[in-house]
Amino acid sequence: MVTAKAWVLKKHFEGFPKTSDFDLKKIELPKLKDGELLLESVFLSVDPYMRPYSRRDMKEGDVMIGTQVARVVESKNPSFTVGAFVVGRSGWRTHFISDGRDLQLLPSDWPDSLPRSLALGTVGMPGLTAYFGLLEVCKMKPGETVLVNAAAGAVGSVVGQLAKIGGCKAVGCAGSDDKVAYLKKIGFDEAFNYKTVPSLDEALRKASPDGYDCFFDNVGAEFASIALNHMKKYGRIAVCGSISQYNDSTPQKGPYPQIPMIFKELRMEGFLVSRWSNRWEEGFSALLKWVVEGKVKYHEHVTEGFENMPAAFIGMLQGKNLGKAIVKV
Repeated sequence: MVTAKAWVLKKHFEGFPKTSDFDLKKIELPKLKDGELLLESVFLSVDPYMRPYSRRDMKEGDVMIGTQVARVVESKNPSFTVGAFVVGRSGWRTHFISDGRDLQLLPSDWPDSLPRSLALGTVGMPGLTAYFGLLEVCKMKPGETVLVNAAAGAVGSVVGQLAKIGGCKAVGCAGSDDKVAYLKKIGFDEAFNYKTVPSLDEALRKASPDGYDCFFDNVGAEFASIALNHMKKYGRIAVCGSISQYNDSTPQKGPYPQIPMIFKELRMEGFLVSRWSNRWEEGFSALLKWVVEGKVKYHEHVTEGFENMPAAFIGMLQGKNLGKAIVKV
């Protein structure tokens, strides 16, 4: 019998998450039934969405939501062989049992030169978010200017690189000089540290005096309000996240977007990448191809040890990660 370890939500987050909000449990797993398989997590993901979704979808005592790359260690399901790697959505667990319906097999020809953890980042949900957000929501066109905030994160860093592949100018902002240097290294045309510029309004104007055709917003709040004033007429805004507000105890108030949206005739659309689940194979193939070709570069912020899941999650929300935040079991 296998004993799994799992992190549960001990207490709903009030303001910024604390390590005391989590509890580490041991769970005895039953023997496999026909059609089931036993999996061992190898890499686990920590992502901003977990903060608002935990309040919406979880009750205290539930295993924390999340995705992992896992290895099949025992199988009574003919579709999954022992040793195969999959992407699962079974939360913060070291081991779990599945009937296979909630699993996605990694390609058997996954390049040996690439870490399988990329299936949680650049060639996973964050990469797909950038891909469909730009192509389907922003509908970027060659020659346009694309703005993205939180640009050194798992989604934002891919957004800028896909904008360049699509023939656009890429402008990004991040919260440290090291992150800004990284953005320039991976091909952003303009990048700045929003924490140190004297004026965000002036920094946006300087980076693109003619304004922005597309704005991929991961942050919301004050940044978004200022950025709307720099959009070109008929500009498109893809609202992917609002990380500046996830940990607020009381909702932030205004300013409000209506006036610039009316006068500039802007289109703003929120989205979840699950909308295009029937096209994920298309996105995976394109992203993997670009990574192999070196057109899309990646960086992972790896935390060692399952016991450090809460610290990795909190650090990610504090912006301590460069690129995708991953926990290696």
